[in-house]
Amino acid sequence: MEILSFSSFGYEGELIKVEADLRRGLPVIDIVGLPGSAVKEARDRMRAAIRNSGLEFPVSRILINLSPADQKKEGSGFDLPIAIAVLTAKEAEKKSAEVKAKAQTIIPQDEDREKESVMIMGELELSGRVRPVRGLIGAISAARSQGIKYFIVPKENEAEALIEDGINVFGVSDLIEALEFFYQIESGKFNTKSQGLKKESFPDTETAPLFVWSDTEEPEDFDFQKDSKIGLGLVKGFEDIRGQDGLIRALEIAAAGGHNLIAYGPPGCGKTLSLSRFPLLLPDMDEKTAMETTRIYSIAGLLPQSIQKDRLLKRPPFRMPSQNASMEGIIGGAGKCMPGEVSLAHGGVLFLDEAAQFKASVLQSLRAPLETGSVTLSRAGRSSTFPARFQLLLAINPCPCGNFGSPRKVCTCLPYEIEKYWKKLTAPLLDRIDIRVPVMPPKPENILAEAKYSTQTMREKIKNARLIQWERLKFTNKEKKVQNIIYENAKLSPQETAEVCKMSGEAERFFSVIVDSKKLSGRGSHALLKISRTIADIESSKNISLAHIEEAAALRQWIKYLPDFL
Repeated sequence: MEILSFSSFGYEGELIKVEADLRRGLPVIDIVGLPGSAVKEARDRMRAAIRNSGLEFPVSRILINLSPADQKKEGSGFDLPIAIAVLTAKEAEKKSAEVKAKAQTIIPQDEDREKESVMIMGELELSGRVRPVRGLIGAISAARSQGIKYFIVPKENEAEALIEDGINVFGVSDLIEALEFFYQIESGKFNTKSQGLKKESFPDTETAPLFVWSDTEEPEDFDFQKDSKIGLGLVKGFEDIRGQDGLIRALEIAAAGGHNLIAYGPPGCGKTLSLSRFPLLLPDMDEKTAMETTRIYSIAGLLPQSIQKDRLLKRPPFRMPSQNASMEGIIGGAGKCMPGEVSLAHGGVLFLDEAAQFKASVLQSLRAPLETGSVTLSRAGRSSTFPARFQLLLAINPCPCGNFGSPRKVCTCLPYEIEKYWKKLTAPLLDRIDIRVPVMPPKPENILAEAKYSTQTMREKIKNARLIQWERLKFTNKEKKVQNIIYENAKLSPQETAEVCKMSGEAERFFSVIVDSKKLSGRGSHALLKISRTIADIESSKNISLAHIEEAAALRQWIKYLPDFL
């Protein structure tokens, strides 16, 4: 039986065949096939694990081949398949025979069985215990596409592997258990402990999707970002935010249409508090996005070991990186092309608090993923493309001291300092942010007033708006009922924008006046139409009216006191 493993690189990877050959000679172990440092060290770990498991290590010259030979192999997941390959290379080994007898199997001579493959992944401790590995979802998906049905994985990764359906997964705790399962699979006589099961219900792509918020039914047991300073913010809704009706309305529109948003104003007026609760307005991810997000977190090693069987990460991620984050931290990279914050926020939100404090190069690197919904990382002649489709939220003070334009405090910044402060974001980046919201300190009478917004009511409006968008924007072809679905107005192409953004006569005239007077770019004009369309969807209006255009125009313009280049 063919033993396969997986060498990951970024979001992709390649199936690797593991072979072992025993011959007479000095008892040394050679690994060929461009092994990385962790793979070279596998020979010492696997030798100690075999002996400490009570098995007899072959006293022979051992050659281990990892093919294809021209592809560099990285990671510690090769420990277990190499150990299995070595132990099964010499069937006459005494201890191996005892394990086979325990498993009550006989090595068959059936040619069809010999041609079958099993994927094995796992890191070995010196005691023989099997440790979990990263990126298992990508490995399972790649192997399944090649028709592989049998998988031996670490026990801690078993639930992760079961995300794929129609496969036989054997979670093992140690080397002995892995060897037993291997002989059972080889003989065709095994009792399937676990099979890939169907995933929990997600929006049906052939009928109107049910936009749901799973946290209303059960608490989410996975924190997308530990030690985050927004922890308490996500517990409560918008009911306790007073005096910021304009900002909350803008967040409602942004959630309904998938629009990027920037909130600017003096410190302490509620920007961070309000934006940190934005995920409460977002429904669960669809199945495709949930699978991609779960795979990204698997590669990053951020999936919890306690994740339930046949369950994907359904809640949209909320990422809030620190202001001193590096380019690799935001975009991704390093030696193995690990995902950055833009990919970890896929299907959810990337929130940059105090945005002007980030490095200019980091901010400008966001332009490509905002435009394409993906990010390509290149390392040593290889490249990998990660999904990176997220909503960008920015919170920023109007100047370095934060008091520029404040009715209560005096700004101490010089004019050139304010202009330099804002130019770090640059006009091309700001042009990709649909909604701009000024935030001022609430008036004393508003602080004690009753709440005007209900989180549940906002969710209902967003659900209805997204249902309208889904019905309007889905398209079909001859082979499939539904080939692709666009859930948000913000993702409309220029052609789709022209088709769905039908306006009344007076709305069209006002739109032309706004475009000419504000000298809007093509992207800015389309953004104005998309926001108007979202507002109309919230109100269940078929066409865009003058009131919708007026509100959208107010959400696109900057306050006059800001630098002229804005």
